Amino acid sequence: MELGSFVNGRRDVDVARRPGGLPYNVARGMKRGALVDALLKHDDPSVRWRVLVRVLGEDRKSKKVKAVQEQVRRSPRVRALRGSLHLAKGVYTKWQGAHWILTALADIGYPAGDSSLIPIRNQILDCWLRESFYQEFEARTKADAYKKDGVPIMQGRYRRCASQQGNALHFLIALGLGDQRLEKLVERLLHWQWPDGGWNCDKDPGADNSSFMESLLPMRGLAAYGREMRSAKAKDSALRASEVFLTRGLFRKRSDGTVIHPEFLQLHYPLYWHYDILGGLKGMVDIGLIRDSRCAAALDILEQKELRGGGWPAEKRYYKVSSKIELHADCVDWGGTGKKRMNEWITTDAMYVLAAAGRA
Repeated sequence: MELGSFVNGRRDVDVARRPGGLPYNVARGMKRGALVDALLKHDDPSVRWRVLVRVLGEDRKSKKVKAVQEQVRRSPRVRALRGSLHLAKGVYTKWQGAHWILTALADIGYPAGDSSLIPIRNQILDCWLRESFYQEFEARTKADAYKKDGVPIMQGRYRRCASQQGNALHFLIALGLGDQRLEKLVERLLHWQWPDGGWNCDKDPGADNSSFMESLLPMRGLAAYGREMRSAKAKDSALRASEVFLTRGLFRKRSDGTVIHPEFLQLHYPLYWHYDILGGLKGMVDIGLIRDSRCAAALDILEQKELRGGGWPAEKRYYKVSSKIELHADCVDWGGTGKKRMNEWITTDAMYVLAAAGRA
């Protein structure tokens, strides 16, 4: 079945049958069950943690989960990630700066509340709450927007890469490293939010729609803060941001229904600050809207990408592996890419999303 049939809203796969008469959805369920069993025996404890907590819904405070997290703490992957913390010159060095290392640790089951990460947390917060983020100026042209240090305002909208503050908010909460300064991150995000609910750093004066890339991470960060701190303002802001995605079906232009960008329909891990439908669906799980009918087409596409032998592929990637500090280099390998090769990180994310959507 072609991808286009899903984009146009058809659900043929639900009634199709495999040879012998077994419905696809039944066969798929059997295949996923075997895959879960196999992943629970994976050499990397982070993969096992993702299956236990995200796919199977195991209590994060259970002895079983905590035991796996201790294995994560001592794993070769974590040793490599933590070993690069002091190599990159900048907090935001792509992808080996402290900002990205803590992003990775938060997503692979690193134990929360590790006091040894506090100096790193302080560096990150000092970076994203520095004085320039409180300085604002009016700019009429793209050239004007780059002439001063601070946040330009163009056509009444703040042009700010809010994914930076939003991502920091998200991973610091996940790692149990929050303090009173998180409230300042929230305040900045609320202050910069656009009328349509999202954020954008586009210096083109005519840009009047929020960016998917700049809105996903602030939405997830505010949703996490809203849950953790019971903040109605943060929750409301995250829900407003969700409409940026939901009104577009997570990948379509509102004007004509065409795909916004081909990369949105490809699966990547890690996503870093980029966007694809799997990242968008994870965001919808975060804010409790994964069963909104406007997620259906993106969920259909994700299911269609399931491999015949089980699992999902990383179709493209945004990194290269290198121990050197280079642009877009990561210090660890996150699995192979290719449309016919299973990637454990994509697979566990896909099963997590589908389980939350009631499609397990």
